[in-house]
Amino acid sequence: MEIMDEYKLEVFKDYFDSGEVRKFRELMMYYECAMLEVKTKLDVLNKELALKKCRNPFESIKCRIKTPESIMEKLIRKGIDFTVENIERELNDIAGIRVICSFPDDIYELIDYLIKQDDIRLITIKDYIKNPKPNGYRSVHLIVEVPIFLTDTKKPMRVEVQFRTIAMDFWASLEHKLKYKKDIKKSEDISEQLYYCAELISQLDARMQQIRNKIEMNENIEV
Repeated sequence: MEIMDEYKLEVFKDYFDSGEVRKFRELMMYYECAMLEVKTKLDVLNKELALKKCRNPFESIKCRIKTPESIMEKLIRKGIDFTVENIERELNDIAGIRVICSFPDDIYELIDYLIKQDDIRLITIKDYIKNPKPNGYRSVHLIVEVPIFLTDTKKPMRVEVQFRTIAMDFWASLEHKLKYKKDIKKSEDISEQLYYCAELISQLDARMQQIRNKIEMNENIEV
């Protein structure tokens, strides 16, 4: 990810002078470094658990840094002045990681191992698997703080980490595409159908996990 290529200056010309733009670029670099720190921790856990259990606890991992436009829009929605200091102080999701797991219990195992690491500080956790959103959305969202080590200092930075199963990610991706189409007729009916699909997907996750547990139990008995 090339931070300097992605963060064009045009969006800031009415807000920042050249000194502020440089500070913004530095801040985005800090977020990218923090994101890579957390990603590396998750990759290491994935490799270790794959060796111990002969299967990977997560299928894929995606990283992103919010665009300048998204950062500006979020601050405006919150009624907060658009400054570099406010970006760092008020927003927790500038750096984001999405971890796609095979089974629900893999999610909780990874979270447990991650937040137990002595250089990770858990800021917040929102469990939308145990407590789904009204529309049926399921996921676990963490805000964690991790130190990054620079040439002359150590700086704590925050990263949002989302955990979903493959099935939850499938639903969330399609729900986003469908709900953000304009001029949807019978939108209440569509919402009800999407919620019903979310319930089916949750049941599918539970059933697949039961099957996996039964297979692993039989393997242990044979050994």
